[in-house]
Amino acid sequence: MKKAEAARLPLGDPDARPTFGRERAAMRRGLAPVAGCDEAGRGPLAGPVVAAAVILDPKRIPRGLDDSKKLSPERREELYAKICASAHVAVAMAPPSRIDLYNIRQASLWALARAVAALPLAPQLVFVDGVDRIAVPCECRPVISGDALVLSIAAASIVAKVTRDRLMMRVGAAHPGYGFESHMGYSVPAHFEALERLGPTIHHRRTFAPVTALLAPNEDAPAATLL
Repeated sequence: MKKAEAARLPLGDPDARPTFGRERAAMRRGLAPVAGCDEAGRGPLAGPVVAAAVILDPKRIPRGLDDSKKLSPERREELYAKICASAHVAVAMAPPSRIDLYNIRQASLWALARAVAALPLAPQLVFVDGVDRIAVPCECRPVISGDALVLSIAAASIVAKVTRDRLMMRVGAAHPGYGFESHMGYSVPAHFEALERLGPTIHHRRTFAPVTALLAPNEDAPAATLL
């Protein structure tokens, strides 16, 4: 009787990495410069949403660019420095007050457009992560999961994430006891415990349900505009 052949485990798909293909195709059609933009901080209960726009230099693209969520904090810091040294970069942020007034989606789109407007070169094409176009005076193409597919969006995701993390560390230093320097304002048990114990700060988003529930009875949360 023949010995049964061992079953082979599926290898699975190789880890996909963002490429510069979309940017190069656009530049071949005369659309240059090309920018990528992304934001960080849609989900947290506190802090701003931070948007970044990046125009990569095709001849000086840092090696190892990837979706910021796939990178360690140390690697993000390294790539952040390389991006800022070799590319055109701009950052904008929407504070909690704007998020509460207009809702997180509208605040994010506003910040993304502001970041593009702040670039030292006016792009002819902007790739933006997600499904929404932003208000820019040039062609704009949304790309779902763009930070994992488009290199300039990946670069923007790194810049946005590093910028926001640095800011939240400073917020943590100014408000000891909340742990902002570790959880960056996200919904984690330690943050909920601090909110229950200390109450919301000026950096908390008052229209987000866990924060709204802790406001004083006479301190109404501003009604967000549903756009």
